[in-house]
Amino acid sequence: MKQFMDENFLLTTKTAERLFHQVAAFQPIYDYHCHLDAKEIYEDRHFENITELWLGGDHYKWRLMRAAGIREKYITGDACDYDKFVSYCRAIQFAAGNPLYHWSHLELRRYFGVEKILTEKNAPAIWEEVNRKISGKDFSARALIRQSNVELVGTTDDPVSDLRWHKALREDESFKTRVVPTFRPDKAIQIEKSDFADYIRKLGNRAGAEIDSFGALCAALSKRMDFFAEAGCRISDHSLPTVPLAEISEEKAGQAFQKAMAGEPICQEEIGTYQLTLLFALGREYAKRGWVMQLHLSALRNNSSRMFTELGADSGFDSIGDLAQAQGLSRYMDALDFENQLPKMILYSLNPNDLSVLAAMAGNFQSDGIKGKIQLGSAWWFNDHIDGIMQQIKTLANMGALDTFVGMLTDSRSFLSYPRHEYFRRILCAIVGEWVENGLFPNDWELLERLIAGVSYQNAAQYFNM
Repeated sequence: MKQFMDENFLLTTKTAERLFHQVAAFQPIYDYHCHLDAKEIYEDRHFENITELWLGGDHYKWRLMRAAGIREKYITGDACDYDKFVSYCRAIQFAAGNPLYHWSHLELRRYFGVEKILTEKNAPAIWEEVNRKISGKDFSARALIRQSNVELVGTTDDPVSDLRWHKALREDESFKTRVVPTFRPDKAIQIEKSDFADYIRKLGNRAGAEIDSFGALCAALSKRMDFFAEAGCRISDHSLPTVPLAEISEEKAGQAFQKAMAGEPICQEEIGTYQLTLLFALGREYAKRGWVMQLHLSALRNNSSRMFTELGADSGFDSIGDLAQAQGLSRYMDALDFENQLPKMILYSLNPNDLSVLAAMAGNFQSDGIKGKIQLGSAWWFNDHIDGIMQQIKTLANMGALDTFVGMLTDSRSFLSYPRHEYFRRILCAIVGEWVENGLFPNDWELLERLIAGVSYQNAAQYFNM
């Protein structure tokens, strides 16, 4: 029987052990997509206790606690931090198979040297031991990033953001990790939302121009891209249920835009045409600038209207959607490719059934001599567990080129999430190690070292061209 989470955790062969301990473990982290707050990084936030650092804003943990029968008072409510921590320990102690069980123990070990098992019984001792360390200087936001060997942090930012903290970080030579914004214009695309017109006026104020037409909207977004580029941005991000199967028409998009700004109802066809036309305009801009475009598909958000009313978005009530992805995505990518204006893209789906669809689609548009121009994105959100990561890696290997993959990201709001990269790298080494020992790939150390180092770090550093 193997010991729980020993040094060879998840490493199933001697080749896997060597690959991880001699190659993967030493690679820097290129965390190109997360939801950390640049202000907290610049101000080097210090945390009062493990609850503030561990549970604040982490809807992964909140979902588990709710499933375990923990009352909302001890999750997002007004219970004291100690009681919230004990409640999490009560929820996690029997969470066999859940990636949170492994992540939580990895975080305790890597940052605090605590090897106690998370149980309700051990909660008081862990609370005391961890909080003694959190009070020291080595557990601030910047210190945690440094400890984790993070080379780049890519935050997620609305076009109306002033990016003041990103600019301050660029001017701060004492902090070596690059913190760059990501351009996420979801609110400009979501024409069906009740606050769309208010948002467009806010965007116009930020861009210094009245947005009174579809063309003016595109110009304002382009101007904001210039502003983001000055702050180091080279990546965009879009969250969509699916790419609309619609017509690209600036005229019809403009008509839909005028109706939405006037508060008039618009039909589904108008919504689709507006969204796809704007996505097309944005894709051309990204290609012109050499940016990477991320598409996050198949999230079904805010399923509990009662809890959305009470807590708002990003509170742990989102789910996996089951919409068809292939046809709309194909037409969109083809329209850009036909004009030779298809940017680099990373395709993610929250639905694991879409992996082969996206992997095949990526293969249709690998061109221009760019290594891995179109990427099958890493296992995302509900899929970043052992089975999901293995499925994503094997699907990519089966249908594409694993050696081009840009690897893992945290997609997290927590400064303690970086062991997720270790988790991914151990699984990667386990898969490749098994291939080698089963005679499916040669035992050529030079090839293996290049493959593992590339997927762990080097491919991302080259691909994003920061």
